[in-house]
Amino acid sequence: QVQLVESGGGLVQPGGSLRLSCAASGIIFRLYHMGWYRQAPGKQRELVASITIDGSTNYADSVKGRFTISRDNAKNTVYLRMNSLRPEDTAVYYCNVNRSWSTEHYWGQGTQVTVSS
Repeated sequence: QVQLVESGGGLVQPGGSLRLSCAASGIIFRLYHMGWYRQAPGKQRELVASITIDGSTNYADSVKGRFTISRDNAKNTVYLRMNSLRPEDTAVYYCNVNRSWSTEHYWGQGTQVTVSS
């Protein structure tokens, strides 16, 4: 069975940092593109950051320069380091994996990130 297990969410003050982790099992990790999405209440889910099988990264303009996506193929884990957090970053963050050259994809359960004083 494919599983994506997320961790690292929580409550943080504005300006603080968090690192989200998503550990995948049941897939050949190196064959999948990875992405972090987020969804705030009343808003659509949006792509925050992505990283391809060859390591190319892409970021939403709203997080560029503050967030960093990375992957560790040896650990089957993708990370999202979030610095200089703002209240508008508050959302449920979801891990997504997408098989290269395929429509096959999977979602994590989501982890809550709340930025508030």
